[in-house]
Amino acid sequence: MKNGIIGSNSEKFFMAQHSSKGARFQAVTANRLLDGEVVYLAADNSWTEVFSKAEIAEGPEAGEALLARAVPDGFEKQVLEPYLFEAIEDENTGFRPVSVREIIRAKGPTVRLDLGKQARRQAQG
Repeated sequence: MKNGIIGSNSEKFFMAQHSSKGARFQAVTANRLLDGEVVYLAADNSWTEVFSKAEIAEGPEAGEALLARAVPDGFEKQVLEPYLFEAIEDENTGFRPVSVREIIRAKGPTVRLDLGKQARRQAQG
């Protein structure tokens, strides 16, 4: 990857960057094409809807390697525009997103608590 461009099968994909270059911890997120749901790359290279199951990379090189794993040949059939974002370690909850954008993406819509991820969390009790 150079300057946010990843080559794959002679095509190039621009990867949005939502992480500061000096970020210590980073994760990869995208939107699933099937339903538009926010997803995160897990350690087994699957996509999960749950941020706490996302693989967290430590350091810029590990972040770039994590992003590279998110875009194998054919990735565009599953998810839309994977990108890195910054996470921070929280002694009470493990890791959490840093930016307001990613906090909202992880928790779900902010207008109604009976929709999206927060509704599923309430139903699970």
